[in-house]
Amino acid sequence: MAKDYYSVLGVPKSASKEEIKKAFHKLAHKYHPDKKGGDAEKFKEASEAYSVLSDDKKRAEYDSYGQTFGGNGAGGFGGFNGAQGFDFSQFQEAFGGMGFDFGDIFGGGGRQARRGRDISIDLQLSFKESIFGAARVVLLQKVSECEVCHGSGAKPGSKLNTCTTCGGAGKVHQTVNSFFGAVTTVQPCATCRSTGKVPEEKCTTCHGEGVRRKQEEISINVPAGIENGEMIRMTGAGEAVAGGVAGDLYIKVHVAADKRFIKDGVNLITDLSVKLTDALLGKKYSVPTLDGDEKIDVPAGVEHGQMIVIKGKGVPHGRGGKRGDLYVRVSIILPKKLSKEAMGLIEKLKDEGV
Repeated sequence: MAKDYYSVLGVPKSASKEEIKKAFHKLAHKYHPDKKGGDAEKFKEASEAYSVLSDDKKRAEYDSYGQTFGGNGAGGFGGFNGAQGFDFSQFQEAFGGMGFDFGDIFGGGGRQARRGRDISIDLQLSFKESIFGAARVVLLQKVSECEVCHGSGAKPGSKLNTCTTCGGAGKVHQTVNSFFGAVTTVQPCATCRSTGKVPEEKCTTCHGEGVRRKQEEISINVPAGIENGEMIRMTGAGEAVAGGVAGDLYIKVHVAADKRFIKDGVNLITDLSVKLTDALLGKKYSVPTLDGDEKIDVPAGVEHGQMIVIKGKGVPHGRGGKRGDLYVRVSIILPKKLSKEAMGLIEKLKDEGV
C-alpha cells in the first residue's frame, strides 16, 4: 500500500465517516498554505486521504487493494496541478455539516463584519454589594467611537461620498493564485473601512478614523446575588473599530468575605454564641443582619448547632422583592473554670438529673 490514508488523517480503520470528516477538518485548518505556519504538502496529502476515505466506493477499493480505480492520479483525486478534476463539493460537505464556512479556509472570512477587541477588568465588591447588587462607574482608557463624528470619520457638516474603490459595496473581490487555481475572495474595503462611504472632509478630532483612544466612563450594574469569581459581560462596551462592531467588556467580580455571614444559595448563615444558662433558661439576643441588628428569642433548652430562622433576611431572588432567609446557628459557650459555689450548684443539677 503506497500510502496509509488512515495514518495521514490519524484515524483507525474502523473510523466512521463523521470521525474522518472531523479529522480532515482539523488538519485542513492546521496546514492550509494560506494560513501562517501552513504546509502545502501536508494539506495536499490530507485532502487526498479525505477524498478517498469519504467515498464509500473508493474506500472499499482502497481497503481491498490499496488503491482506487475510479479516477485519475493517487486515490482517483485528479492531482493538484490546478483545479481540473478537483471536487470542491466534497470539501463543502465536510465542513458545511459542522457549521464551517468553506470560504474561510481560503481567506473568505473577510466577509464578516470587523469586530473590536474585547476588554476584561476586575471589580471588587463588598459582601453586602454582592447580595443586594450595586451600581458602579469605572473609567477606562480604550479605543472608542469618536464623539464628534459618531464614527463616520467625516467633519460635521461634511458630505459623505460613495467610495470609488468598492463602488459603495464596502467590500472588494480579490483573486489570488493557489495550487487549486485562481481563487476569488471577498475582503473588507480598506479605503472606506467597509462603510461604502468616504468623507469629503475628514473629522479633525479622529483624523478621519471614526475612532480614537480616550478615557470613557462605563456604568456597570451588578445584579443581586452575584457570586465571587462570576463574570459580567457587557456587549459592545469593549474597544471600537472603524467600520465594524465594538468588542465586549468582561468584568470579573471579586467578593470580599464577611466574618459574620456565610452565603448558602439564597440563604445566609450567621453564628450566635449563647451562654450555658441562657441556653437552659432562654433569653432574647441581638443578632446582625444585612438590614441592621434584630432581636430574636433563644428558646429555653436550645441545642448546640440548632438553627433559628429569621424569614426574609437572606439574598434577593426572583421577582417581587422575594428574599431568602437568615439562619442563626447557635453555639453554646461552656465555662472553662467554675467556682466552688458554681460546682456545688451543678452537682445539685446533676442530682436533679439535668
